[in-house]
Amino acid sequence: MHKPAQTSTPIASIMAARWSPRAYDEAATVTDDQVRALLEAARWAPSFGNTQPARYLVGLRGTPSFDRVLSTLNSGNRAWAHRAGLLLIGVMVTTNEKGEVPYAEYGLGLASENLVLQAVELGLIAHQMAGFSAEAATDFFGLPDDVVPKVAIAVGHPADPSVLEEDWRIEREKAPRERVSLGEFAYADTWGTSAFSD
Repeated sequence: MHKPAQTSTPIASIMAARWSPRAYDEAATVTDDQVRALLEAARWAPSFGNTQPARYLVGLRGTPSFDRVLSTLNSGNRAWAHRAGLLLIGVMVTTNEKGEVPYAEYGLGLASENLVLQAVELGLIAHQMAGFSAEAATDFFGLPDDVVPKVAIAVGHPADPSVLEEDWRIEREKAPRERVSLGEFAYADTWGTSAFSD
């Protein structure tokens, strides 16, 4: 199912195609080469002073790591994410030899955007989630104190929305994508004054 962004001016097709579906094909697999490409894209994201704070916990479906990541998700996310071919948890390393890593959360965000855009490039879908237990992830994966889980990500192959079974989930999947207007998004001179004349 494709829901390209309805933009006010053309943007890169990979960005226009990216969205966050929940309907995954549980019969399809994510290959080792695809996993490597996703993580390589994330690895080359920019970061403050090249501190590279992003790391990922990786679980391919059918592995204990997948089950661990899945068990950290809240019930609403588990209801659909179990069909994904790959589950990840993005974590940020908050200290290095110089002390606290500045903007570590921002660095993880940039890396994760690279990852989901690479998923689009590979013909996959990805959905980022805040609804998971960072404490459980820390326990299950034995994370040190300076490594903080911030986001879970499902990756896989798209399926028909009907796999979501419940009517409200299916309707949410089919609903049009929405964003605030560009006039409300970018300001000039003073807050609330659009940067665009039209």
